[in-house]
Amino acid sequence: MSLAFLLTTFVVVATPGTGVVYTLAAALSRGRRASVVAALGCALGIVPHLLATVTGVAAVLHASATAFQVLKYAGVAYLLYMAWATLRDRETLTVAAERGKPVPAGRVILRGVLINILNPKLTLFFFAFLPQFVDPGQTGALPRMLLLGGVFMAVTFVVFAAYGVLAASVRSHVVSRPRVMAWLRRSFAGSFVALGVKLAFTAR
Repeated sequence: MSLAFLLTTFVVVATPGTGVVYTLAAALSRGRRASVVAALGCALGIVPHLLATVTGVAAVLHASATAFQVLKYAGVAYLLYMAWATLRDRETLTVAAERGKPVPAGRVILRGVLINILNPKLTLFFFAFLPQFVDPGQTGALPRMLLLGGVFMAVTFVVFAAYGVLAASVRSHVVSRPRVMAWLRRSFAGSFVALGVKLAFTAR
């Protein structure tokens, strides 16, 4: 496990994106537990991309403009849906703040998984990123790619969970201020829209 791989992984994971925005939104609206669960969902959403890279599906996405565009716009549509759901989800914030009613963990995980699954750039990232640290002629290249992918997932979970726990630590100060919550809700929704637009205009 090279230091270069670990440093690159940390920089890529720590850079704010859809997963970080989703985890922060879960932390501020539902608390520490929800943020950790959201981080887990985002990490699990990496599995299909890793398997796609290992099995060569990433090469198909890279070669087929149609396949890439279909998956890309599915991701755009889901990000726009997340923006709409964030704006609409006002009652959830109130319930979480006043009654502590938890949202099913499965739903939080599913949203996190979908956010990462519907991002073709993640598959292409693995396709371009992992081979740099694996010698294709070396025995055990496949297990090594799986190992590196597993490390990437673990770092993703730890970093996202840290983001969430830190955000959840100030949640009580934020939730008690309706105007702040309204501003944050709009900010998160705007972030999802911006990320969706960025994905829509992204070339392969």
